[in-house]
Amino acid sequence: MRALIYLLILFVGISSLSAKDYKKHLRQGNKYYKTKKYKKAELEYRKAQESNKKQYKAEYNIGNALYKQGQYGEASDKYINLSTSLKDKNDLAKVYHNLGNSYLEKKDFEKSIQAYKKALINNPDDLDTKYNLQYAKLMLKRQQQQKKQNKNKNDKNKQNKKNKQNKDKNKKDKKNQEQQKQNQEQQQKKKQNKQQQQQKQQQQKISKKDAERILKALKNEEKKLQKQLQKKKAKSNTKLEKNW
Repeated sequence: MRALIYLLILFVGISSLSAKDYKKHLRQGNKYYKTKKYKKAELEYRKAQESNKKQYKAEYNIGNALYKQGQYGEASDKYINLSTSLKDKNDLAKVYHNLGNSYLEKKDFEKSIQAYKKALINNPDDLDTKYNLQYAKLMLKRQQQQKKQNKNKNDKNKQNKKNKQNKDKNKKDKKNQEQQKQNQEQQQKKKQNKQQQQQKQQQQKISKKDAERILKALKNEEKKLQKQLQKKKAKSNTKLEKNW
């Protein structure tokens, strides 16, 4: 019986010490938080959480300290974890409100809107949440418009690029056609020159044959003429006897 009482007293003493450490670190964290020393505040809140894991305030404050340091992803993880364990509607409204803020900073406006809606389900009269919800809707609309504009711009750029490619292709094809035409003309010209050269050579051959034939004919004609002259000469040298 005495042992049981001793153990009970020891347990109560340890619990009391843990509670004191929890409150101590929580208060110190709040002091740092108020003076914007968010990293130090985060460390104190984590110490408080180690002292008493059943209390949600330390984890909630850790999320807030992370948010202030710009670590929105880690902060949202803390808020999501709390949203699955808390039962009090006011507490849930605060958690979802801060979760919406974290998504808002990450420009994840759709998730931000959903978080704010859940916050209003738990606390319909929260004006800050109502304002943030409308702001998130406006930013989502702008984001969608911007995406649409970017898409149209990208589509236009793609079309312009395609048109330029087609234009370059047509220009290249035209150049190739002109080059091909020039090559054909050059080949035709070479062919004509070759034919003309062949004709000229043929004409030269014919002319040579004709010249030889004419020369031969002239020689024959000259021989014939020489014979005729010799005959006439012979006749003129013949002495005629006088007929008395």
